[in-house]
Amino acid sequence: MFNRVVQFFLDHTLLTVLLGLGLLAWGLAVAPFEWAPTGWPRDPIAVDAIPDLGENQQIVVAEWPGRSPQDLEDQVTYPLTTALLGVPGVQTIRSTTLFGVASLYLIFKEGEDFYDARSRVLEKLSALSGALPEGVQPVLGPDATALGQVFWYTLEGRDANGRPTGGWNPQDLRSIQDYYVGPALAAADGVAEVASIGGYVKEYQVELDPHSLHRYGIALPQVMAAVRHSNQDVGAGTLEVNRVEYLIRGLGTVKSAQDLEETLVVNYEGVPVRLGDVARVQVGPAPRRGGLDKAGAEAVGGVVVARFGANPLE
Repeated sequence: MFNRVVQFFLDHTLLTVLLGLGLLAWGLAVAPFEWAPTGWPRDPIAVDAIPDLGENQQIVVAEWPGRSPQDLEDQVTYPLTTALLGVPGVQTIRSTTLFGVASLYLIFKEGEDFYDARSRVLEKLSALSGALPEGVQPVLGPDATALGQVFWYTLEGRDANGRPTGGWNPQDLRSIQDYYVGPALAAADGVAEVASIGGYVKEYQVELDPHSLHRYGIALPQVMAAVRHSNQDVGAGTLEVNRVEYLIRGLGTVKSAQDLEETLVVNYEGVPVRLGDVARVQVGPAPRRGGLDKAGAEAVGGVVVARFGANPLE
């Protein structure tokens, strides 16, 4: 059979040449790189940095800060696993429980649509609010695969000549990554997530004075409630004066440590007790459990994760 095919093309030279040219044109049209001439009709095929040979899976993450792995396993991981096993199409569930966080990997059967599986998981998660401890809200991971990390980068200082230079605070670099670089990259088409790595996350830290708390008879939950409800603005309607309408607002957004120190905690014998009277407020780094190293030095960067089915070249 093979010899007949070869002999056929040898006998029909013109047809062989035309067929070869057609295959070449088709290859230029679907090639992922810019090999075709300008104006050539293009329909490039999608490519991946690494072929996705993994299973059809969805990831669910639940955080419970400050809790031990055993507490999470008993009160979060197990209830989530038993509930999500009833999701249509789920073949098996693998879980990992660490300090303060639990991760569940839902493996779906082959042939299940990726986004249909996500919709089913979201429906099940929305009905589990009463079955978990207070404050635990499981979330569905990004719509990406396990091999969707297409771009890693680091933030580095440069001098006037473009050479790398030190002296940058890792906390400041992390703020630049979280508020400027990360959101800009996340807005690109086909990006599912931009994960920040390294540095320190800036936070307000309240160091309580136990003697002051005892003096005013203040309990720790009172301080926590005061801090929790302090960082918000309130609206008070409008006021009309001389046919001019004014909007009335109560500004309470915390913009500095001094603003937080002015937070009212309680009234003690008619005297307002503010947070600064019973604690010291400062801006500092949040606790972390990892970092990023580059050439033996600490670095700050991010990982760009491509959305499922996206073309990294685009």
